[in-house]
Amino acid sequence: MSLVSEIAGLYRRMATDLSSDIYDGLVKARDQEVEDTPAYTALSTIIENVDLARAEAKPICQDTGYPIFFVTLPEGASIGKVRAAIIEATKRATDEIPLRPNAVDAVTGKNSGDNTGMLWPLIYFDEWDRNYLLIRAMLKGGGSENCGMMYRLPDARLGAGRDLDGVRKAVLDAIHAAQGRGCPPYVIGVALGGGKDAVTQLSKRQLLRPLDDTNPSSELAALEARLLEEANSLGIGPIGVGGKTCVMGVKSAAAHRHAASYFVDVAFCCWADRKGTLEYHGNDYGRL
Repeated sequence: MSLVSEIAGLYRRMATDLSSDIYDGLVKARDQEVEDTPAYTALSTIIENVDLARAEAKPICQDTGYPIFFVTLPEGASIGKVRAAIIEATKRATDEIPLRPNAVDAVTGKNSGDNTGMLWPLIYFDEWDRNYLLIRAMLKGGGSENCGMMYRLPDARLGAGRDLDGVRKAVLDAIHAAQGRGCPPYVIGVALGGGKDAVTQLSKRQLLRPLDDTNPSSELAALEARLLEEANSLGIGPIGVGGKTCVMGVKSAAAHRHAASYFVDVAFCCWADRKGTLEYHGNDYGRL
């Protein structure tokens, strides 16, 4: 299959199904709740919705998201040709799945109608020494995106200093401030360091990690575990109705920072963490 067809297929898988770690996380969350409570009912309905979407190959949610791509290229491959393939596949997927047209011009308010536009889809490129193309992507819902927060430490309001405890306080503040908006149970991506643009990208990348992986940094692994426990002790629960699980996973990473700066970016993903991976071994992506 062509690269365009493969990417269109990736869109279909992301829009109509969940990866096994997210699905299993939802089942685990439901099974921790008491039957016939609002939390149990909400999670049961979510799981039933996913099962129906999978069976009928229909989008899991009416908001089919903001497409974000992290592309790793073989040496000498054409960025321009891969970008063009992603854009063409986006148009095809929008028409065929279908995806809701979500790309709106911020100045005119006009919808492009095909999910393409300025920085839409958002595509990041990197290079490696392997001989195939790797694409990792997500469809990022707008409601959870609106819950995202950035903090500049120290933060006197939170009593948060420039350390991992300060990061912990910032993340818990963001989750509390969301108050169940953005369709929990969430996956939370955390990035610390900075400049600001570095941590916003890095926090998004964390949403692609499997729920059951372990951070290679022992300090960050401990932070993730503590945040998961403390976030779920807030009692917000699924969809904000109260309960034991408002967060399925916390994933974090750190970047070097300027000595004068310390930023913390907190990215939220709704329960529909629609992520996917494509390895492409074809030869039509424009290697020079």
